[in-house]
Amino acid sequence: MNRPDSLARGTGPARPGTLHARSVAGGIQVPPQTGRTVRFGRGERPEVDLAVGEDDLRVSRAHGELTFRRRQWWLRNTGQQLVRLPHGRLMHVSSEPVPLAVGYTPVFVRGSGYREHLVELFVSGHEAPGPSPRRGADTLPPKVWPLDDDERLLLVVMGQRYLLYEDGPRPLTYRQTAEQLVELAPGVKWSERRIEYKLAGLRRRLHDAGFPYALLHEGDGGAPWDNNLLHNLLRGLVESTTLVPPDLELLE
Repeated sequence: MNRPDSLARGTGPARPGTLHARSVAGGIQVPPQTGRTVRFGRGERPEVDLAVGEDDLRVSRAHGELTFRRRQWWLRNTGQQLVRLPHGRLMHVSSEPVPLAVGYTPVFVRGSGYREHLVELFVSGHEAPGPSPRRGADTLPPKVWPLDDDERLLLVVMGQRYLLYEDGPRPLTYRQTAEQLVELAPGVKWSERRIEYKLAGLRRRLHDAGFPYALLHEGDGGAPWDNNLLHNLLRGLVESTTLVPPDLELLE
């Protein structure tokens, strides 16, 4: 098993299926071999191969493991605390193992208080041999979704708690939103029905454009009757910097 230095420097291409795993304590690189198991957690070698949360007693000594079988690496939670995957997916010790896709997968181990310990996983593919430094490359900008002026004003009013970065924000109700919109734009006939119509069209358009969070239910014609879908819409627009705190000036 290669030591952390080789992963950090990205030395040479790795064969397809090679697992690269890294935490703040270091990194390892493991070739794909059927039955091979890699363990991570608070413990020491040989109990674990990658140290995670060494000073955090909420992290189990062997908190997770990755096993190569059926031509894939499979992740399993073996610890007492939950493990969080992309898109908010949680894994309990009783959860079924999850196969890793080729490329990058961040894994977060719940720790003490608000602590979460990051385990970065990367599986090499034929076109992606492994992570390597790209310090001089241009930074990729976030994906910003197009909005017209009415949509932006509507979303800023309805999602103002999101733009204040409050804990656990929720959208304003249609009635609250309509009342504020009438005050801000008295020349426009804002109503709950008009808000519903605008949001339905926006959700459908962003869904078709590949929005990262669910905006429609299966068979949904676009009516925003589910508050959780509005939460997904506002969350995704704020995370992508489509909506930013300076937009709150529209409320003045």
